[in-house]
Amino acid sequence: MLKAGIVGLPNVGKSTLFNALVANAQAQAANFPFCTIEPNVGVVAVPDPRLAKLSAISGSKELIPTRVEFVDIAGLVQGASQGEGLGNKFLATIREVDAIVHVVRCFEDDDVIHVSGSVGPGRDAEVINLELGLADLAQIEKRRDRLKKQVRTSKEAQIEDAALARIQAVLEAGGAARSVSLNEEEAPFVRLLGLMTAKPIIYATNVSEDDLAGGNAWVEEVAALATREGAETVRISAQVEAELVELGDEERLAYLEGLGVSEGGLQSLIAATYRLLGLRTYFTTGEKETRAWTIQAGMTAPQAAGVIHTDFERGFIRAQTVSYSQLLEAGSLAEARNRGWLRSEGKEYVVAEGDVMEFLFNV
Repeated sequence: MLKAGIVGLPNVGKSTLFNALVANAQAQAANFPFCTIEPNVGVVAVPDPRLAKLSAISGSKELIPTRVEFVDIAGLVQGASQGEGLGNKFLATIREVDAIVHVVRCFEDDDVIHVSGSVGPGRDAEVINLELGLADLAQIEKRRDRLKKQVRTSKEAQIEDAALARIQAVLEAGGAARSVSLNEEEAPFVRLLGLMTAKPIIYATNVSEDDLAGGNAWVEEVAALATREGAETVRISAQVEAELVELGDEERLAYLEGLGVSEGGLQSLIAATYRLLGLRTYFTTGEKETRAWTIQAGMTAPQAAGVIHTDFERGFIRAQTVSYSQLLEAGSLAEARNRGWLRSEGKEYVVAEGDVMEFLFNV
């Protein structure tokens, strides 16, 4: 399951956003720093309208969406890498996630205290990024100290040390580990360290209701930063998300349309995360259930089958495959077969976004 950590300075709207994304979460969203003392974890279903349409075709008894786990991590402050503001504990939590959602405050509100005294998203983002970089730097220095003796005799230690030396130089210059290219030999060693600046990042610009559709100058500032870093950015209003939780489906759509947007922040955030991590969705469907599965782009049919169960990958024979759009047009698997759209694919087939699949395998 994909795991995303929500980070940012205190009082930027992290816990309000978390509460809205995970409607039944009990994270405390109070107007003071460190109100989230323990990381709060919530699992949300990934909205996908294709599931209901496939279910209607198959007469499925159950719909099972894929899921994302969000971790609400307490507000970081300057000095977190040195343990300020319970920093060590929170930084350790960030190391465990697949992607970082960096919430940046892009709204004015005299009733909500800003830890730096004023709204400045570029400055705020830099504080967080610097602390993550300093923590990574300290970790690399410790690891390289341990490698000193091994480097003399171990080729693996030499490969790891050389990769870490390149990353260290980038971090010392204020950059991020994710900007350093690693080859197939180096990547596994670096991955084990769980470097925070190596993780993909999405900047969530938290705006007022009035700026959700069009943004503002602060949003543009963050967008420019994201472009320079090769990161994603999503415009979101934590307050609007909180309102949406209380509404039914039709009321929700009408509310969003009234604000000039077509989807809520959850959909936007998940779409950005999927793009950033290079994820794809395929489906299985039948009378029992219609289910969505998340895979990495470029996975072959046996690898995709292995996401369901490792036995499926080991015993893979072939996959019956049709695209979602073709199955929808045909109206049934039988008609898709009659039209020649239901294909038999082998071990080399690379699964495409929206494929509907049935796997044949030996037990």
